[in-house]
Amino acid sequence: MLAVHHVRARVVEVIRETGVASTVVLRPNGTWRGFKPGQHVEFGVEVDGKRRVRVFSVSSSTQRKDGLFSVSVKAHPDGYVSQYLHHELCPRTLVHLSQADGDFVLPDSVPDDLLLLSGGSGITPVMSMLRTLRDTGHRGRVTFLHYARSRDDEMFSDELDELDTSLDFATVVRIYTREPVEGAELAGRFTVEHLKHLGVDAASTLSYVCGPAGLIATVRDAYDELDAADQLRMEYFKVPTVDLAAADATGTLTFEDSGIAADNSGTTILEQAEAAGLKPAYGCRMGVCNTCALKKNHGAVRHVISGEITASTDETIKICVQVPVGDVNVAL
Repeated sequence: MLAVHHVRARVVEVIRETGVASTVVLRPNGTWRGFKPGQHVEFGVEVDGKRRVRVFSVSSSTQRKDGLFSVSVKAHPDGYVSQYLHHELCPRTLVHLSQADGDFVLPDSVPDDLLLLSGGSGITPVMSMLRTLRDTGHRGRVTFLHYARSRDDEMFSDELDELDTSLDFATVVRIYTREPVEGAELAGRFTVEHLKHLGVDAASTLSYVCGPAGLIATVRDAYDELDAADQLRMEYFKVPTVDLAAADATGTLTFEDSGIAADNSGTTILEQAEAAGLKPAYGCRMGVCNTCALKKNHGAVRHVISGEITASTDETIKICVQVPVGDVNVAL
């Protein structure tokens, strides 16, 4: 399942960030090729004699001199691996890694003005960006805007407090949507007014947003209205639940290689494959990595995040975020 099987890392430390989130500090072996801020890794750990693999974002700076790097993970109620990492993972444990991957990264030539916008655990890749910008001596203007339910739910709170006062190039703003701070300059969920208040010109500012689908949809719509869509880079940290009532639950889903066909239930192809007794490889289950990608022989599919429908023959799709529209045949 891992893209590069021979990468290994030793757990150095597990830091509890909140009651449900932890940072895992790792010392990789010599095959590790490093990462760009914003990228993720496939993370494999042995649990009950079975290797389980998930995808987590790197949260550390690229400039660490000790050879270590970290991933930061929120433990989801139904997340077997994330729960294990938060509650049971111990220092000195050997874990299995892929090389870092992903296109949600800063360009080689970083522009002066940047917006780093995040929600919930989506803070992890943009935190890697902010730390790297600090350590490389960025001299532009960076607006770091983060949304969390409350300070107790916020990852990296103490460090963000320190960065807010120590970084000359960055404005660090945090908005607590359920427990707002009395007297805070901004409150509530994201709106265009928040950008205006902070003096961010969307049309001229390279902007990164990472978080749940609802936040990203709102930001994307705002940038469309501002005619600034070309400045926006997005990464989802939670796939929206498929609305079965609205889904295109017609036709037959055929798993060609397995000789199995089933009525389309309207859920993702990955979920339907698992319901049919198949065990396709997967990592993130949210369209970030390519672990679940396979060939669709024919038929139309709808992307659960963007809503886009594609019907090309022999195209590669990520089955964790694609729902069949009518009859679909996949190579599985």
